Amino acid sequence: MTENRHSGRDVDLSELVQVLWSGKWWLAGITLAGAALSVLLALSLPNIYRSEILLSPVDSSLQSSQLGQLGGVAALAGINLNSSGNKKATLALEVLQSREFVSNFIEQHNLFVPLFAVESWNIHDNSFNYKTGDYDVETGTWLREADPPRQAKPSLQEAYKEFMLGMEIQERKANGTIVVAIEHYSPYLAQRWVTDLVTELDYKMKALDMAEATRSLQYLEQQLQKTSVEELRRALYQLIEEQTKTLMLAEVSDQYVFKIIDPAIVSEIQHKPRRALLCIVITLFSALLAGFIVLVRYFSKRSA
Repeated sequence: MTENRHSGRDVDLSELVQVLWSGKWWLAGITLAGAALSVLLALSLPNIYRSEILLSPVDSSLQSSQLGQLGGVAALAGINLNSSGNKKATLALEVLQSREFVSNFIEQHNLFVPLFAVESWNIHDNSFNYKTGDYDVETGTWLREADPPRQAKPSLQEAYKEFMLGMEIQERKANGTIVVAIEHYSPYLAQRWVTDLVTELDYKMKALDMAEATRSLQYLEQQLQKTSVEELRRALYQLIEEQTKTLMLAEVSDQYVFKIIDPAIVSEIQHKPRRALLCIVITLFSALLAGFIVLVRYFSKRSA
C-alpha cells in the first residue's frame, strides 16, 4: 500500500510536468512578456542618488568630583552639569527629525520645487525634468490638483513628510558613530542638503546651549547678590565659571555637537533603482503566474 501511494504521487507529479510542458508556449509567452515589461519599467524609473555624512558625537562632558559636589546647587538653578556628549548628541538627533527644524530648513532653502515638482535629473547638463502637470517652470506657478484643505502649492506638512522619506539616520552602536543620509534625483542637491542639515543642526544646538547658559548666569548672579554665606558664594562662583566655560566653548567651536569624520560627497553611482534585481523579480513572478494560469486552465477543463 505504501508503494501504491508513492506511485500515485509519482503519477501526479509527472502529470503536472506534462501539463506544464503542454502549456510551454503559454509559459514562454507570459514569462517573456513579463521580462520585457520589467526592462521597460526599470528603464523608465529615474535614478536616485544618496549622499552620506559620517559623524561622531563631541564629548563635552563636564563631569568631575568638584562639580559633583555642586549638583544640589546646580539643580536649584535649573542647570545640568552632567550633560555628556552622548546625551547631547541624542537630543540633537531628535531635533534633526523634528517637524519644526525640518520645516524651517525646507522653508529657508525653498525646497518645495525640488521635493514635489522634479521628476528626474539630467546628468549631462545638471538640469531637471519637471512634472508639467503640477508645476509651470516658466511662471513658477503650481498647477497640481489637490483636495481641500490642501492647495496647489504643497504645504509645510506635506513637505516635511516628503523630505523625511528621503532622509535616513543610522546609529552605529559598535563605535558610536552616526550616519545621516539624504536621497534625491540630483546627487548635488543630496550632498548639499545633508551638509547644510548638519551645519544648521550644530548651530541650532549651540544657540540653545548658549541661551540656557546665559539664563543660568543671570540667575546665578542674582543669587550671588542675595547671599552672604561664604560657602554658598564659593559654590555659586564655581557654577558661574562652568557656565562661562560653556559659553566660551560654544563660541569657539566650529563642530559643537558632532565632529565630521567623513564629509558628504557628490555620488557618481545611483543608489536606486536596482534595475537588475527588479527585472529578475518581475521575470520570476511572471513565470510563476504563467505556470499557475496553465494549471488552472487544465484542471478547469478536466473538472468540466
